[in-house]
Amino acid sequence: MRARSLAMGVRFAAGGGREGWVRTVLTAIGVGLGVMLLLGAASVPHILDAREQRGEARTAVSNKQPVKRSDSTLLYGGAETSFRGRRITGALLRPDGPRAPAPPGVRELPRNGEMVVSPALAELLSSPEGKLLRERLRFTTVGTIAEPGLVGPGELAYYAVSDALTTEHGAYRIDGFGSRTERPTMNPVLLVLIIVACVVLLMPVAIFIATAVRFGGERRDRRLAALRLIGADTRTVRWTAAGEALFGAVCGLLLGTAMFLAVRPAVGSVTLWNVNAFPGDITPTPALAALVALAVPLCAVGVTLFALRGVAIEPLGVVRNSAGPRRRLRWRLPVPLVGIALLLVNGPVGDGDGGGINPYLIAGGAVLMLFGIALLLPWVVEAAVGRFTGGPVPWQLATRRLQLGSGAAARAVGGITVAVAGAIALQLFVSANQQDFMRVTGQDPHRAQLSVTLPSHDVATARKMIDQLRRTEGVRGVIATIEAYVWRPGPLRKGEDFAPITSLTVGDCPTLGELAHTGSCKDGDVFVVKDGSGLVDSDWIFKTARPGARVQLNDADVHTGEHDRGRRLWTIPKSARIIDSRKDPSGETASGVFATPGALDTTALDTTALDDPTARAMVKTDPRVGDAAEYVRNTAARIDPLMSVGTLQNLERDKQYSSVRTGLLVAAAATLALIAASMLVTTLEQLRERRRLLSVLVAFGTRRATLGWSVLWQTAVPVALGLALALAGGAGLGVVLVRMAGKSTFDWSVVWPLPAAGAALVVLVTLFSLPPLWRMMRPDGLRTE
Repeated sequence: MRARSLAMGVRFAAGGGREGWVRTVLTAIGVGLGVMLLLGAASVPHILDAREQRGEARTAVSNKQPVKRSDSTLLYGGAETSFRGRRITGALLRPDGPRAPAPPGVRELPRNGEMVVSPALAELLSSPEGKLLRERLRFTTVGTIAEPGLVGPGELAYYAVSDALTTEHGAYRIDGFGSRTERPTMNPVLLVLIIVACVVLLMPVAIFIATAVRFGGERRDRRLAALRLIGADTRTVRWTAAGEALFGAVCGLLLGTAMFLAVRPAVGSVTLWNVNAFPGDITPTPALAALVALAVPLCAVGVTLFALRGVAIEPLGVVRNSAGPRRRLRWRLPVPLVGIALLLVNGPVGDGDGGGINPYLIAGGAVLMLFGIALLLPWVVEAAVGRFTGGPVPWQLATRRLQLGSGAAARAVGGITVAVAGAIALQLFVSANQQDFMRVTGQDPHRAQLSVTLPSHDVATARKMIDQLRRTEGVRGVIATIEAYVWRPGPLRKGEDFAPITSLTVGDCPTLGELAHTGSCKDGDVFVVKDGSGLVDSDWIFKTARPGARVQLNDADVHTGEHDRGRRLWTIPKSARIIDSRKDPSGETASGVFATPGALDTTALDTTALDDPTARAMVKTDPRVGDAAEYVRNTAARIDPLMSVGTLQNLERDKQYSSVRTGLLVAAAATLALIAASMLVTTLEQLRERRRLLSVLVAFGTRRATLGWSVLWQTAVPVALGLALALAGGAGLGVVLVRMAGKSTFDWSVVWPLPAAGAALVVLVTLFSLPPLWRMMRPDGLRTE
């Protein structure tokens, strides 16, 4: 019997003429938008897994350590860089033989001086914007990296071959690519954030789908009354109405799938917050796709039956146009309260591995809390508009319409109410916990902005680096040092396992003044610096270095004969002063022997004089030169492509936190776009239902401006009440989540932009709905057949 009634409803929806098809199309568009986003959400696990697999497949690895040179090995040196805030993944390669492995996505290794690049990098290099970058990547482009070698279509990446690459300059030998790394344990706070975010982002979609299947309710009621007039019972007409909704939902499911497939090829060209994906990665997980395909039709049938539970469908009409019983609060209020209880039952979130978190309790509590807000909204709107009396004519028309039937208006803004409430809760939760994912680095970006490290251990190259950095455009100053070690010469003493050792730092007076409290300084001065951080025992330093002591500059005879070079001795001047260290701009503290070039002239020494010297520099850039950092990176690439150039910053954000936060921004943008489109469809459907009434009022002389303001007030009043409810409900959910995380303070300032954004979204939708409104006010809307 129910199946026959459903089938009859499907026939009515498919053969109901122009009006029926317009209603079906609107329902299909509304449901289709929701299905498209749901399929996108169901694709997220596959997107993340595919990106991770491709990232692991290109990881340089070796099956054994160390790797012996053969015709199937190559030298690998990471050469990552960045350009105007965009990260560029790169590596230098040097094959040892014809069978050297090629990275994923590369058919064959290029020749010396050539490189293969990702399509996005090729586009950037060929554009006028990439002029500075072309000076840095001075290799000839001979090919592109295919999809298996990239995590996303917008990734900037390259592989270059250089015969100058050696193990002495930072490279290492590998025999293949591909490594399966263990995923880091998810922080429990981030796990809670992800669970709640999924609920927050998908609840508005579900609510809108439930709203879309109720399009055309008034005309449907008249058809159901006609069925009762010819003898159908109440149960039959209700299941017939469910069949009509089922047809629209199935059409929406097909339309949403078609839109998803149509949009997917173009997704690769869209980048939000540096995140993009290949079209092939956007594939819904089969289980989730099946759930969407099953849930949408069931939702259509269930919502329709639920909506008709209190409607008296009689042969002479439907008792919906008169004031019905008032909505009750007693069964609506417990729903969010139960949601809060479920969240509190889970208990506080500790700092462990997340094993104590029950995702079902958290997800269920968040769903009930947000669903409860959606249930409270019709009661709040009805209770508020019932007290409105008097006022201008547009206000009276609007309030009277809401008093006669506020359910449709409340449903129209239900999605944005839930979205804003969930966003407020997430923002409060994030603001309360973000300090736990921020690490103070101790770096001082006011003293220097860039940090440069040379992988080479060659003194001449180090001096070249310092000289060229100082002559780079946009550089105001360079804090540059050459660092090595010195030992106490002679045999080991009783109780010593190895000779005392300390560091040697060579730099000019301004540089040494940034690393220690040198006071007055001139070229030729030497200092013995005590460590101010407490990590290094000053007595240990004095065992090696003190005024007038002799030190050894290399490690000959210090270890077990690993090197066979002669000893290089140097006497610390008796005039050397003992001073205290200070933190450098990178937040590190140096100690040991500090010498100016005049005291220890590194240019007069050969490369064996110092033991593995390392060149470091901290660069002060001119803020008036916008590309100063890029000029520095170009200089570094000319000296050594493997040179590391980092940005100094006083705060560092946790990578997991950053990725979760980026994912939330991308998903929130997609949800807001859906809400805007869905609200526009809902508004147009409501206007279509009322076009005859609008035409009657215009025919009787009502001003169009009056009707326009009336429609605006009919939208604005439920929106204002919905945003107020969202503010209260979102703040309540946020406070509960914050308490779960063991926090007591949060930033209330993050709350206010969200209702403002929701209001702006409604104003935008209203503006787009004005042209159809003017068309529906024409007197020819009175025509009928």
